[in-house]
Amino acid sequence: MDPEDSFTVRIGMFFLVVGGAALLLFMVSDIADQADFDYFFVAMIFIIVGYSMWRKKPPPPPAGRFEWFNKWNSERKKKQEEKNKPKEKN
Repeated sequence: MDPEDSFTVRIGMFFLVVGGAALLLFMVSDIADQADFDYFFVAMIFIIVGYSMWRKKPPPPPAGRFEWFNKWNSERKKKQEEKNKPKEKN
């Protein structure tokens, strides 16, 4: 995790992990034919709260990996438009 992540985002990720663990416990209890729906409801609450906190994470900055390709593509499109532009008669 980046050290720049806010405390809210980290708590949200923690709730997602705990919710996933509770969901796993529910599945195991269901496989054992003793389904305990308390695990399911707790998992859903943790997952919803965790996701709502985690999604506030800002998107990463653009890496610029394909900057040269985008520049080349835009230049190609400009040349194509100029080539296809009808010539004006004076």
